[in-house]
Amino acid sequence: MTRPGEYYQRDRTVHPPAYTPDYKTSVARSPRYAPISLQNSVSEITGPVFGHDDIDAGDNDLLSNYAKAGESPIGERIILHGRVLDENARPVPNTLVEVWQANAGGRYRHKKDSYLAPIDPNFGGCGRTLTDKNGYYYFRTVKPGAYPWRNQVNNWRPAHIHLSVFGSAFVQRLITQCYFEGDPLIPICPIVQTIPDPDAIAQLTATLDLNATIPLDTIAYRFDIVLRGRRSTLFENRLEGN
Repeated sequence: MTRPGEYYQRDRTVHPPAYTPDYKTSVARSPRYAPISLQNSVSEITGPVFGHDDIDAGDNDLLSNYAKAGESPIGERIILHGRVLDENARPVPNTLVEVWQANAGGRYRHKKDSYLAPIDPNFGGCGRTLTDKNGYYYFRTVKPGAYPWRNQVNNWRPAHIHLSVFGSAFVQRLITQCYFEGDPLIPICPIVQTIPDPDAIAQLTATLDLNATIPLDTIAYRFDIVLRGRRSTLFENRLEGN
């Protein structure tokens, strides 16, 4: 019987290069020298461990976790749900998932966001939850609006939600964002278009899930998150990303 290899080779055609001039911010942020693999100490790779005591019951409900009693945010009510899986499609349980996003008008609750869309007094724009034993996570929120950004004269970011997934330590963290199926801004977004593989863009797109939609209440979108996990690439004789 053929046994699978211990490591998967990293596919560098999927991830965008750090330097992509059409995405102007990358010019200043991209590294000038080759990356260096650093040895992590025991404290960096063993803690903290997140448990259910760190999560309140309503933390995953952005429709209510910042709203005044009896009120709710303005916008299209949605469910964002899915599973966190390793690269062999096995569930990753008890993993902290955090989200943050703009409101339905496309504005973040942040002092440096000066977009003219109004702040929603009943929407904080952030939440968190832990995956269950099947790696499943679930959020209620409003669909974020598109917003302009100072890249070129007329660039707009597609509607998107930022996600952070923690492992068992601070050095084990994935930060990504998901878009929404059918958004016409996805193909023309300079940030999205730094990704060379159309299939990789599709993996960043939440798909409509009518089976999970609540009639007359909330539209559902599904977004599964796949991690590299135990079989991550061997990089200069060290495990990168663990």
